[in-house]
Amino acid sequence: MSRHVFTRKASGIVAAVTLAVAMAAGPGLGTAQSAPNPHSSQNNPNSDSTTTSGLDTSSAIVRLSLDPLATNPSPDRSNGRVNPSGTHSQAVRADLAHQRNALLAWLRVNAPQVKVTGQYDFALNAVAVRLNGTPIDLLKQGPNVVSVGYQDTYTPAADPDPDLAQINAVEGWTEAGATSQAGEPTTWAGYGVKVGIIDTGIDANHPCFNDKGFPNTKQLGDTKLTNNKVIVAKVFNNKLNQSHFDASAVQEHGTHVAGTVACDLETPAVVQGVSIPYDPSGVAPGAQLGSYNIFPGDVQSARTEDILNALQAAAYDGMDVINMSLGGGYHGVRDLGTMAVDNLDRAGIVVAVAAGNSGPGYQTVESPGSAQRALTAGASSVGQYIGLPITSGGQQIASAATGDFPVPTSDLAAPLGVVSDGGTGLGTACTALPVGSLTGKIALISRGACTFGAKVYNAQQAGASAVIVVNNVAGDPIAMAQDAAYTSDIPAVMAALSDKAALMDAGGSSVTIGATPTYVRTYNDNWFADFSSWGPTRVSYLVKPDVVAPGVNVLSSIPLQYCKDTAWVGQYGCWAFLQGTSMATPHLAGMAAVVRAAHPGWDAWEVRSAIVNAADQNGVLTTTGSGVETDVQKVGAGLADLQTAVQAKVALSEVSVSFGQVAKGQPTQRQQLGITNLTDAPLTLPVSVQDSTGGGTFAVSANQVVVPAGGTVTVTVSFTRGGASGQTQAFLHVGTEHAALYAYLP
Repeated sequence: MSRHVFTRKASGIVAAVTLAVAMAAGPGLGTAQSAPNPHSSQNNPNSDSTTTSGLDTSSAIVRLSLDPLATNPSPDRSNGRVNPSGTHSQAVRADLAHQRNALLAWLRVNAPQVKVTGQYDFALNAVAVRLNGTPIDLLKQGPNVVSVGYQDTYTPAADPDPDLAQINAVEGWTEAGATSQAGEPTTWAGYGVKVGIIDTGIDANHPCFNDKGFPNTKQLGDTKLTNNKVIVAKVFNNKLNQSHFDASAVQEHGTHVAGTVACDLETPAVVQGVSIPYDPSGVAPGAQLGSYNIFPGDVQSARTEDILNALQAAAYDGMDVINMSLGGGYHGVRDLGTMAVDNLDRAGIVVAVAAGNSGPGYQTVESPGSAQRALTAGASSVGQYIGLPITSGGQQIASAATGDFPVPTSDLAAPLGVVSDGGTGLGTACTALPVGSLTGKIALISRGACTFGAKVYNAQQAGASAVIVVNNVAGDPIAMAQDAAYTSDIPAVMAALSDKAALMDAGGSSVTIGATPTYVRTYNDNWFADFSSWGPTRVSYLVKPDVVAPGVNVLSSIPLQYCKDTAWVGQYGCWAFLQGTSMATPHLAGMAAVVRAAHPGWDAWEVRSAIVNAADQNGVLTTTGSGVETDVQKVGAGLADLQTAVQAKVALSEVSVSFGQVAKGQPTQRQQLGITNLTDAPLTLPVSVQDSTGGGTFAVSANQVVVPAGGTVTVTVSFTRGGASGQTQAFLHVGTEHAALYAYLP
């Protein structure tokens, strides 16, 4: 069972885009790297290996000159959303179709080998093609062609519910007017809102998605895989005809993401036979879901056209919010993935996207999380896991997290074999170990440098009866993912870094891995995840992520087949703890659904502002939990807070303000920022710049504004460079809301 956090690159599985990036980063921010493989430790917290991949040069996207429906000034709109069925909208679509048809006619004459595989008119006015040997430059000569680019590839990262508690979800439900009555979805937060999950599919048979009490709803796509909760099941893959894939949720990632968004209220959970002491709920339990599977079967990557097809389908199917827990390489201002996300937001659809799992390091945020109008998620910790006791000499010396690997069926006792790094440290076992060196022993190995599967395989080949992997970062141990490239069948668990010294002291002595798992609650909450990608974005130097949400050891649903041999699956379904910005993103998508249900008249940008600009500025701790993380390029505006998001009184036209690179000698830079009153009464608001650090000065044109009911006023934010190089950042405070300010000084 694979625990991929596609940071998808398109992340949480992680859905990470696997495109190579060759652009240089700004001085002092490090060097831009090729987008890592989703199985790499650099973008997958469940793995440690590194591989690369790139563009699909057999296919391309051709963009045409007319504005798509999302940004065209003529379409009909209702409550801030484009209505594709309106009279004016239909006229625009006809014009767009006419332009695409002219290109198709040109292709038949001038590029007959090209096969058209997709057409788009909502977020982009474009055509997807398979080149079949045709030079890409030839297509640039077609009528009304603005750009042609190869397609990117994407890869799929009783007690209170702890991750809901961290974002004040229950308090937010109350603010939103949800009464949360058992068995009555009409009273649940997010009711009436539709959230599209672009991922690996959703298992609608899971108890999380029981549709009892939901309204009879027209179901779309493969209706064998839908119900009145999961109302769409569609599949998008460029080789669908050859592969015969359907929309079934074969991989676990999409079902896990969907559960975080909208699992039914207080659904009991059992993990590996352990009853969880709280009943998990989705952030928006009343929402309905659309399943848009772009990673069908065992497919691990998706092309640009697959994502565009899914986005367009979600828009036309009426999704109010879209979740993309995936990521990939960034292609500057002409990046089609970011353009599509920005345009969907302009059309009134909130799009939550993973920042990526390529941290630590500046300029590691991935596409399309790098989109200016994406609601981009960074990840923080939830202090919980399923653990087994490790004892020595009758005393417990550690508690180890379980994952995909086997666990002992009875207490397993053996001498502890410490794998050396060649000195006095703990080795990673990423290469073959001496034959027989671990025979009859429990191997002790450090996390890092290669996949968990490789470590366990090498230890088993050396004779080990079990493996304990010690985490190499502070905080809780995590659930380790297996690796299809390495076959092993011995038990393997992970211990916390804080237990390393005690375990190494026990080297050579008999230790016991207990067979009775328990739920462990450590309260190591809100630590910034070491794998979470950092901003600024390349080229434009935007602040990303926008905000942080729980993304480490998040408990949610996975497809039932992952627990098919257990006695409890029929009653409780199948559950797992996963980690990645893929797991943080659906918290934001669920929040967006709750805010939209509470404020149906708010536009997408206003919903984004409420979630970002009302976040808890001091809510995220450093990766070691030793203090507040204040770097806006790691945590954006802070920790997401649903209660304050629902209560938001103003919306800012930009959720953050970046002045990009400001060279020596440049004059003072200025940007306009709109402040919109979301209430029905005038507001008098204090305005100030606070918490400034670095070699420059931010200022704002007013220290107080009076905003009429429903109206907007504009202030000027300015930046003046000082002598020192590096980053300058601060926060603009407007009443109770705040926005990150940023400039980079080369």
